[in-house]
Amino acid sequence: MTIQEAQERVDQWIKSYGVRYFNELTNMACLTEEVGELARVMARRYGEQSFKEGENQDPAEEMADVLWVLICLANQTGVDLTKALEASFEKKTHRDRDRHHNNVKLKQG
Repeated sequence: MTIQEAQERVDQWIKSYGVRYFNELTNMACLTEEVGELARVMARRYGEQSFKEGENQDPAEEMADVLWVLICLANQTGVDLTKALEASFEKKTHRDRDRHHNNVKLKQG
């Protein structure tokens, strides 16, 4: 699925099952909540914390939830995520063309 297709499918789902989008501030709060849930899984899976019994251990599920809400925000604010991501690649390539190759910290270890 392309990013554009994902945006279209989320929009169709919202219109079919979700009644309407939550407002932008609510979705921003939901995005923050979902990022926190992903952080919890990552801290337990790759960090020093341990999982509680019955706690979700799947980072893929949490990443998908983050992506879902981000797509909702893009849809309701008129952002074409494909164009935005392409522009981000261009910006980072121009800005960081040599930066990371010249970073001594990245060459250690």
